[in-house]
Amino acid sequence: MDFSYDARTEELRGRLLAFMDEAVYPAEPVLTAQLADPAREPWTVPPVVGELQTAARARGLWNLFLPGEHGAGLTNLQYAPLAEITGRSILLAPAALNCAAPDTGNMELLAEFGDEAQRKQWLEPLLAGEIRSAFAMTEPEVASSDATNITTRIERDGDRYVVNGRKFYITGAMNPNCRIFIVMGKTDPAGDPRRQQSMILVPRDTPGVTVRRGMTVFGYGDEDHGGHAEVLFEDVRVPVGNLIGAEGSGFAIAQARLGPGRIHHCMRAIGVAERALELMCDRALSRVAFGRPLAEQGVVQEWIAESRVRIEQARLLVLKTAWLMDTVGNRGAHTEIQAIKIAVPSAVEWILDKAVQAHGAAGVGQDTPLAQLWAGIRTLRLADGPDEVHRRSLARRELKRRQGGEV
Repeated sequence: MDFSYDARTEELRGRLLAFMDEAVYPAEPVLTAQLADPAREPWTVPPVVGELQTAARARGLWNLFLPGEHGAGLTNLQYAPLAEITGRSILLAPAALNCAAPDTGNMELLAEFGDEAQRKQWLEPLLAGEIRSAFAMTEPEVASSDATNITTRIERDGDRYVVNGRKFYITGAMNPNCRIFIVMGKTDPAGDPRRQQSMILVPRDTPGVTVRRGMTVFGYGDEDHGGHAEVLFEDVRVPVGNLIGAEGSGFAIAQARLGPGRIHHCMRAIGVAERALELMCDRALSRVAFGRPLAEQGVVQEWIAESRVRIEQARLLVLKTAWLMDTVGNRGAHTEIQAIKIAVPSAVEWILDKAVQAHGAAGVGQDTPLAQLWAGIRTLRLADGPDEVHRRSLARRELKRRQGGEV
């Protein structure tokens, strides 16, 4: 395995680092001010995001996440260091490059499983950054970590499908520019547990779709990218042509979507950790307690050293996973994808916790980004499958391997 950056990655890294210094970091206080503007319409994306998107496109920093003909054509290994850089300003940079969830996963899904008409109607405007989207899978009444539990129904009625269900914590759905939902529901409740589900495209303005309320995350509204919502689908009728793939393929499509999404989250999380470590070091060097800088206190030095170790470990595991996804495919990298989803958020959460501790009361308030970053990373231990589900699956694979079975 060779993790050195090739010429194209180095060139894009240089371009992206310059963009961060010249445009993104200076825009962070602008974002804060625009979000706090009392005249702002709720849940609308602040104007500074659009300005950064225009600048990013002009610099050729657009859709870097998407391989193949529809995106920049980068491998996972090439994209990893770029995604990490965007994680250093996670509220702005991913959206500026059109590389923010959930649109990234939805674009990947449409590129791989959508038909020509679906790609024309929905993928193309998503690629252009003209609209936003949402992925409606999780539900409040069932344990959605087991996707076979979902209760939303998708029933055929002539040339239409009728959708009924209640979805929960649907990212991006509060954004007025969210025009399309990819909804997972059951078309065959009596079938094989992993063949009961299907995916269907539901335009937001379809009668019967109600975005009921925005959901907070540790008290944060996440209004910078369109929040999270509870959504009702009541006798929602859409054409049969809105079905993605075939009936019964929804579970497999969901798994294909979530694999790349998990590694993208982890790539960006390493950038969050680097930012947190920088803030911790700056605080330690500038703050004096009991007659000497925090940087001279042994416990703070231990936090800093351990943070660097955890970052390097996490980065290497992510790079290995990216390399495997490129060389043997997502299925071949299944163990490593689960491992990073367990290891990286936990490591970054620990680093953020120590950075907050080093800042004292300032670490839990709005004068540093640490509290909001912590909330986001702590949520990542639930998003795309909770830690416990990944640990359970990973343990089963290890036990099966020991027993000589196929994994």
